[in-house]
Amino acid sequence: MLELEAAGLKATIAPEAGGIVSSLDWRGPDGRLHAVLKPPGEAAPSTAAPNFCGTWALLPFANRAFGGVVDDGERRFIVPLNDPGGNGSIHGFGWQSTWEVSRYDRGHTVLEHRRMEGPDPYRYHARQEITLAKDGMTIRLSIVNEADTALPYGIGHHPWFPCAEDTRLVMRADGALVFGEAFRAIGQQAFTDGGPYAAPKPFRRDAVTAWSFLGWDGRARIETPSSGLAITLTASGNLNCPVVWAPAGADFLCVEPQSHAIGAPSEPAARAAAPLKRLQPGERFEGWLRIAPEML
Repeated sequence: MLELEAAGLKATIAPEAGGIVSSLDWRGPDGRLHAVLKPPGEAAPSTAAPNFCGTWALLPFANRAFGGVVDDGERRFIVPLNDPGGNGSIHGFGWQSTWEVSRYDRGHTVLEHRRMEGPDPYRYHARQEITLAKDGMTIRLSIVNEADTALPYGIGHHPWFPCAEDTRLVMRADGALVFGEAFRAIGQQAFTDGGPYAAPKPFRRDAVTAWSFLGWDGRARIETPSSGLAITLTASGNLNCPVVWAPAGADFLCVEPQSHAIGAPSEPAARAAAPLKRLQPGERFEGWLRIAPEML
């Protein structure tokens, strides 16, 4: 377990549990301590099932590969099934792996994870550089294809943000996937007005929220007037397919910057909207996200 602290921010990181940033707190100018990311509570971060806290890396693909299928139209193979819900493979392998600490100081760390064996062809070297500073927590994520053949890759991160009754989400996108059963894409829709969160309104609903946005402008703002906290999430231009998800009435919301649409590893309609990126041997794919708190 590592602790980072700088500029009023404090992060706890578990390299042995998927390299997760399990908590991020911020002491505001009013002296109060705010949970910027949903903390784990009494549950320790685990690799047995996806963690409902903090933020963690999604790679070598993000979100779902239904039936464990990865098919980019040029090559098709099966990856291990790890979705507790029984829908195939979820969130790749990084969250279930031990990450090595290659650099660590009070406000900065570098974690690395290498996968060199398995029943599928994925062989890669992944890296997370996590920095706390006045502009927030920045995570730079990269993956290098170390297989001897070209393969499809995707990257992303999975932040969990606290959500109160009055929490509102503001973000804009050009469109979104249209889902059929079990979040399997059957098409896409375009927005003329920026989408469902272009104007601020309370986020929490009495039904499941699930969006796979396309053409996101790279900025999302989460505001909670009752706590006085605002959180701005920004990301690199190649992580412009964020997933927004929360169960009915949940006390959290997820805004997950990622490089491709939900189900792009396995679903033709998702692949047509925003596919994985085919990397040649030795080629690198990288992106970044930043989480910055402030007082309303």
